[in-house]
Amino acid sequence: MKTRFHINLLLTFLISLFVVPNTYSQITNGVYFANSKEEKHEVKIDGDYLTWTVYEEDPANFIKTVGGFYTVETGKLLVNLEFNSGYNDDNKKQLAYPIDISIGQISISVPEKLIFNKSEKNTQELDGKWLFATRGPDTGQERRGDDNPRKTLKFLMDGRFQWIAYNTETFKFHGTGGGSFTSNSGEYKEEIEYFSRDNTRVGATLKFNYELKGNDWHHTGKNSKGEPMYEIWSKR
Repeated sequence: MKTRFHINLLLTFLISLFVVPNTYSQITNGVYFANSKEEKHEVKIDGDYLTWTVYEEDPANFIKTVGGFYTVETGKLLVNLEFNSGYNDDNKKQLAYPIDISIGQISISVPEKLIFNKSEKNTQELDGKWLFATRGPDTGQERRGDDNPRKTLKFLMDGRFQWIAYNTETFKFHGTGGGSFTSNSGEYKEEIEYFSRDNTRVGATLKFNYELKGNDWHHTGKNSKGEPMYEIWSKR
């Protein structure tokens, strides 16, 4: 009897090493995609921050984007939003959805169950979350920091980019755009796959120059109107 008891105790201990309660679940950093009819769902996750964007590819049609700081507790994805493009319609500042997490995959019920698969890792020099700081060149001028409610965020990860302009106090949403990117040897290139302000911009390719100086990204080139531009983005 003692032998059987010890074996059962050992099995219980071994199982506890491999079974992690949902309370402590953490989603692996990366970019995840799911499809729902004609809609494409794209989720980027970095640490405790995520963005979730929904759009159609053919014909191009932006639908919605949200983003903010998340936790996973007792099988639920909880998000305190920084921005919500549909705020004027739904007034949501928090999200709570049932979630299942497995290796390379997450399932979120909204209430339809969406199965997100993690894309391949594609590490590049400009990966990360960047906040617009100021126009260049840098002469010591005042910067727009993280404490400023008016923000423009660029989120680059695994070959995917998104910029979002928003206000954390008023929840006013100013716009977003995103798609794929490459950053190599000082050249930064974007290929637009969704754009909230003008769906006809989808398919455009934009090329810029970049230089990293400390925690700053110096972004130079020409804007969509063909005018010279110089922006400085700071690592968040």
